[in-house]
Order: sequence, then C-alpha cells, then structure tokens
Amino acid sequence: MPVPYRVAVIGSTNRGNYGHGLDVVWKQLPETEIVAVADDHPEGLARAATRLGATHAYLDYRTMLEAIQPDLVSIAPRWVDQHCDMVVAAAQAGVKGIYLEKPLCRSMEEADAMELACTQANTKVAVAHQTRYSPILRSVYRLIHEGHLGDIMEIHARGKDDHRGGVEDLWVLGTHVLDLMHHLGGAPNWCSGSLLESTRLVTNKDIRPGNEGLGPFAGNQVHAIYGLENGILGYFSSRANTAANPSRFGITIRGSEGLLTMGTGFLPAAYYLASSDWQNHGRNQPWTPVSSGGMGQPESLENGGLQEGNRIACKDLIASIEDDRAPESSLREAMVATEMILAILESHSLGKRVHFPLENRKHPLNVPFRASNLPQAPKRP
Repeated sequence: MPVPYRVAVIGSTNRGNYGHGLDVVWKQLPETEIVAVADDHPEGLARAATRLGATHAYLDYRTMLEAIQPDLVSIAPRWVDQHCDMVVAAAQAGVKGIYLEKPLCRSMEEADAMELACTQANTKVAVAHQTRYSPILRSVYRLIHEGHLGDIMEIHARGKDDHRGGVEDLWVLGTHVLDLMHHLGGAPNWCSGSLLESTRLVTNKDIRPGNEGLGPFAGNQVHAIYGLENGILGYFSSRANTAANPSRFGITIRGSEGLLTMGTGFLPAAYYLASSDWQNHGRNQPWTPVSSGGMGQPESLENGGLQEGNRIACKDLIASIEDDRAPESSLREAMVATEMILAILESHSLGKRVHFPLENRKHPLNVPFRASNLPQAPKRP
C-alpha cells in the first residue's frame, strides 16, 4: 500500500476557525493521514487535536511547517487577513498541495505574492469553491456548449441579500458566483461598479473596518456590470436585509434560445427553460430540472453537501500533484474571482469603468476615493 500523504491543518480559533470542514475532510480520504494541527488559541488547539486525531499540535503554524514538513496543508480559517502569509509560508516550506478556504485574500498585491511563491515551489493550490466540483455544473456546462441556450447573452449573479448584504456579501458569497460567472462566461475584460449606503452613493466617510479580516468596508448595496469574453455581459448585485426563502444566491444564464438558473453547492438546484423571451407567459412551457445525469434526468446521487465538495476537491488536488497540472478550482481561477470583486471597489473609487488586469494591486478602499467628482445620489424633490 502506498505511503499516505501527510497532512497538516492550520486553523485559528475565534479568527476564522476551521472553515467549512476543511480540517476534517482528510479523514474521509484513506490516501491521507492527518499528522499535525496548528492554532494560535490554546483551547481551540486542544479541541482540534482531539477532533482530528493529530499526534502533533502547535501554537505557531510556521513552527509546525518546519518541524513536520507535511505533504499537504489545509489553510482553513474563514478570515482572510492571514491567508497570504500562511500560503507563502507553506509554499516556502516545500508543501506539495494546499486546500484553501475562500475568499482568497484581501488584495491583488497579496494574490500576486501567493501566486509567485506557489509557482516557484510548484505548490498546487485548490480553493474551496465547492460548486466547481459539482456534477450538476458539468451538466450545465454541457448544455451551454451543446447549444441548448443558443448564444449566451447575460449571466446574472447574486449573493444571499441577508444581513451581510452589500460589500460583505460580495466578498464572502460573491466569490462563489463570480467564479461560476468566469467559468461559464469567460474572462472579464472590464467592470463598472457602484457602492451604495441605502439610497446614496458611498463616500469616504462611509469606509469602516470590515468583518472577518476582509479589510475596509463600505456600502450595504453593491451593483456591477462586467464585459466578458465574446460580448457576454455579467451582472452582480447584493442588497442587505432583503433575503428571500428559498435564497436568491446563485446565477441565471440567459441565452438567445433559453434560460437556465442554478444555485451553489455539491448538488445545487438547476432548471432550464426553452424560451427565447426568457418567460413562460402562461404557455405552460415547462421548467426542466437539470441533474448530474443531464436535462430532465432523475438525480441518482445523494447530496453530500459542502463536505462532499471538499472531498472531491481534495482528491482532485492530490491528482493535480501526481499529474503536475492545475486543480479544477485553482489559485489562478480564484484570483480572477478576487479581481472581479476588487474591480467593483476600484470602479467606484475612480468613478469610472476599469479594465482587467487592474493596475492598482492594493485594496481600493485603503486610500480615499480618487474620483474628484464622485457623483452623489440626487436629492428627492
């Protein structure tokens, strides 16, 4: 039997914890063995060591990386302010592969540093955009490329619109749907975005420290339009405290011959409508469910939730190491989604459309808005 890959887990109790199961997923993979865990919170570290069955526990992840020299590392905290340092340290320690919680990082400057370190070390990075591993997404991809929607014209993406609506929703959940927009619609060429606080455009006085280490925040509404490849337009919106049940979180793809909607997760709900005007109009035109088996086929798989997405992602990460290729949800793919997020902030800051790649690699809200004539919402008569 081959020697198992030696796994180390990095968490941070009360500062992002262990993400959405990025610590325990390795227990489902017989080809791996969790050998160590690091957490800067002593009580959290003790709990994690027991939960994971790790024989070595460290308060400092750098000490762990040097002492253990693992093959694989989970960088699990949801908070992103430590992601860059953790990824760079793991790559420099010679780690073969990293499974990283989303969002990726706080700025393109950090993303560039992560990419450089991992390229130099040939460290593979998979980012926990679990929908990218969904068999239903593969069915959607086939439907698009088989021409069932005709020419793709628009892709609409939306966050959860809950109490985090606006910029926090953009960062925490928008990263999933913008990643899907890029995957299905092509690379972004430009972005025009706006941040609003209630009914008025955000100004410098609205900038405040963000949650979960995401950097400065501003705006409880976000609206953006992207110019994607092949003339496709992409849209993203989020508005706080307007959440629906079921959630709006997901994407809608509009083509010249049909409409398709899908959520997120391992087995998201997905439906197709064969209608060039994108509406039923009382014609009893059916919405056809899309499953892992294709359009109109019953679903044969059990929904294992995010953890099944994690398991498949980690198996793909191992395969990417052995095949010397990029993982399906790679660092480079996550960099595009991150740049799409930051482009909205940069566009609002400059008061104009911005193009990719962004010239400004720093967080756009770390400096005052640079538009001297940033418009304000008109006053009501």
